[in-house]
Amino acid sequence: MKDQFFRIVSFAAVVLILTNCQSSIKDSSETDSNKEKKTQPVDLVAPLVDAANSRWFFFNSATRPFGMVNLSPDMIIDGAWNSGYRYNQDTIRCFSHIHAWQLSGIPVLPTTGAFRGHLGANSYGSSYSHEDETIKAGYHQIRLKDYDINAELTATTRVGFHRYTFPESEQSHIHVDFSTFLGPNDTEKGYAKKVSDREIEGYALMAPTRRRPKSTYVFYTMQFDRPFTSFGGWQDGQLIDHADIIEGAETGAYVSFATEANEKRLMKVGISYVSAEQARLNLETELPHWDFDRAVDDARNDWNQWLGRIEIEGGSEEEQRRFYTDLWHALQGRRILSDVDGKYCDMTGSERRIGQIPLDENNKPRFNHYNSDSFWGAQWTLNTLWHLVYPKVTEEFINSMLLMYEDGGLIPRGPSGGNYTYVMTGASSTPFIVSAYMKGIRNFDIEKAYQGLKKNHSLDGIMAKAGYEHETSTGGGMKFYLERGYIPHPLDRPKKGFHEDGSGQTLENAYQDWTLAQMAKSLGKQDDYEAFMQRAGNYKNLWNPDKGWMWVRKLDGSFQEDMDILTYDNGWVEGNAAQFTWWVPQDVNGLIQLMGGRQIFTEKLNRSFELTKDYDFVAAKSHDQGETRKNRRKYINYGNQPCMQTAFLFNYSGAPWLTQYWSRQVIDKVYSGVSPEFGYSGDEDQGLMGALAVLMKMGLFSVHGGANEEPIYEIASPIFKKITIQLDPAYYSGGAFVIQAENASSKNIYVQSATLDDQPLPQAWFYHKNLVDGGKLHLQMGPEPNKEWASSEQFAPPSMTPVQPIK
Repeated sequence: MKDQFFRIVSFAAVVLILTNCQSSIKDSSETDSNKEKKTQPVDLVAPLVDAANSRWFFFNSATRPFGMVNLSPDMIIDGAWNSGYRYNQDTIRCFSHIHAWQLSGIPVLPTTGAFRGHLGANSYGSSYSHEDETIKAGYHQIRLKDYDINAELTATTRVGFHRYTFPESEQSHIHVDFSTFLGPNDTEKGYAKKVSDREIEGYALMAPTRRRPKSTYVFYTMQFDRPFTSFGGWQDGQLIDHADIIEGAETGAYVSFATEANEKRLMKVGISYVSAEQARLNLETELPHWDFDRAVDDARNDWNQWLGRIEIEGGSEEEQRRFYTDLWHALQGRRILSDVDGKYCDMTGSERRIGQIPLDENNKPRFNHYNSDSFWGAQWTLNTLWHLVYPKVTEEFINSMLLMYEDGGLIPRGPSGGNYTYVMTGASSTPFIVSAYMKGIRNFDIEKAYQGLKKNHSLDGIMAKAGYEHETSTGGGMKFYLERGYIPHPLDRPKKGFHEDGSGQTLENAYQDWTLAQMAKSLGKQDDYEAFMQRAGNYKNLWNPDKGWMWVRKLDGSFQEDMDILTYDNGWVEGNAAQFTWWVPQDVNGLIQLMGGRQIFTEKLNRSFELTKDYDFVAAKSHDQGETRKNRRKYINYGNQPCMQTAFLFNYSGAPWLTQYWSRQVIDKVYSGVSPEFGYSGDEDQGLMGALAVLMKMGLFSVHGGANEEPIYEIASPIFKKITIQLDPAYYSGGAFVIQAENASSKNIYVQSATLDDQPLPQAWFYHKNLVDGGKLHLQMGPEPNKEWASSEQFAPPSMTPVQPIK
């Protein structure tokens, strides 16, 4: 009787535990039924983080790392912001295959009953429930309630794979809509051709945007595992029957067939920006079979290999889930543009041109070509994470940039569909390329890269263009920058582009000039080194000693009167003077001296964090709220790039315990949790914020962006007890590097002491070369700050202005 009682109690306890662990949303948090199986990194990804605030290219489910195809449901389809998968919307309007920087395409939807595709997305969309939805890395399942269709989605790099389970119906359909606005752009026209009763092919011509100036073709090939009964389409809202080709503006196409109860239909959709034949090549190369479950497993394994490059131990399950979700986002957004054989579409000239990536000895493309938002802010995020953990990705992106330089004459700062977009400001690709070179990632034409970067830093280069300035090269203010050492605000003519904010542009240019100077020095180009180093000091021209902040200078050279340091823009690129004052990554020690010394610097920066902590260090939790004038009035904003480095500057001023404290506070308030309602303040920005979160949680950062002749990493406060970085043996010989944060917890956030490879480390930084040689960083963590460790001026990280020697 006693044994039976204990069995009952034990059973009840298990039930209670399992009940409490259940999530209302079936995502990657589901516990594997096999308790012996170790939870893998891929199983911890939570795709729904911040899904209520999605930007068009933010949400990911059925995709691969950097995949050309990013297949997922779309609830809102009109607009680049607050669109795509939106967790709190009640209607799914399509499953589209491309969610990229200024690109979209090929929206499809299965339906039953009388066909309604020609009536528009607001008519044919379907309700759904998150209770009947499963989302994992590489897989998405959701039931379309209005049609009683269970939809499952997965993908290879260039192919979307669909499995639809239909109800019994005399009229079942799958349509593709070329008459809809989709994300950032409208659809100019479409083309669909019936190839057979199992295949259609065609294209969608996606209209230009303010940022992508030319129309872009997206080609497709759709193959079905079973024959369809009929093929039709529509134009201008009118159905077209008995046609083998549908073509023109305001069109769409569909296939129809009868289905039995629980009948499964499979569809593969190959994508290309070159031609329908290339789309078919991509499909047949990457997905030659019809085994959907195998494709799902392949996607899972692919993601697991990428995510498993960083292993973590300790922390809560939620912290681990969020970490791998952050890492997952760092490998998304920036999308492959080229085909499996290396063909790609070049839109840099007056006419559309098809190019070919050089092939290797195995007749395979040497690299992929990419679509990407700006690298504005990448110096504090992707530079560090990709170069260290995914150096091959870095190498591919550099070669892709140099390919565009060959085609169009400029190294891009954010290409879209083979177009220049001139997104944001400055020459943000320079720190990315220079830091890779400094870390030994050099499988590219180094002299060509240097000459392309040098051009970008001239009147003829990309630094001379403001945001989206396609036809002119004046908004960058380079004439003033070269003549005066600063860019006035406003300029002396009407605006030609976005982000014409002279003080912010001056600070960015000065840092980017410093990074190029380091490469020039390494290559023995002494004259260039000296010239760019002189420009690197231009930040001093904005320092207003009477105000104690960086300031706006007018055309006549005077400082702007009555300037409000919390006013957004007005001379500052997506920020304000209070935020941009700290934007001197090349010379933090020089900034310290301008402010009057380490103590004044520390107190001023600490006060800025104190004044922002009640707002959780962001303008708002979602992008639309963060756009309001009131919410932008913050001293620190970790919802955007200009403030990414601020928590780590205390390492330079002799207060590393404040770096440890404030970086942990930012993690807790900005980059924690797995809720669909928040997570990246509504704009994760194609891996930038995900990468930042990963680095902060590892306790590693690089204020210089890794562009020093001898790159360094700065130490903060790891949230996990053990972090193992698996180094790529093709680039680094060390095997693995371990960060051991002994006793790390939510309370034990302060470094008490440190050793590197069993040798005492008296400073809060170390060299990249030590890391990639393998070994261990051991940090003893505790609940109170050790204000002696790494606080001496002699142990400060290097700056352009050297620390004064101790007398």
